[in-house]
Amino acid sequence: MADIIIYHNNRCKKSRAGLAYLSEKTDDFKIVNYIKDGLHVEELRLIFRMMGVRPLDMIRTQEAYYKTHLKGKELSDEEYIKTIAENPKLLKRPVIIVGEKAVWADPPEKLDEIWE
Repeated sequence: MADIIIYHNNRCKKSRAGLAYLSEKTDDFKIVNYIKDGLHVEELRLIFRMMGVRPLDMIRTQEAYYKTHLKGKELSDEEYIKTIAENPKLLKRPVIIVGEKAVWADPPEKLDEIWE
């Protein structure tokens, strides 16, 4: 089985649904509590590259920080990555990595797109 990681926020209903769906598939995965443990710029770069998305695509625009500090601004990908690293609540969740592929598992069945 490929290495499996879920970036999870237990306070988020969508993230809990993704974790439950993943748990139905396997129990061999690592949970990263990125709100508590934080995110690193390099880690985010890799995740977005594996997903094939730009950082802006993975920002939760309903978060207060986004509305107050980012809405209406045009930032570079690197600036968005740094902002997400500094404010992990901005990252859409859950993000699930299976081997060299990653997906935003909302709805949870999106995981099936990368499942090997």
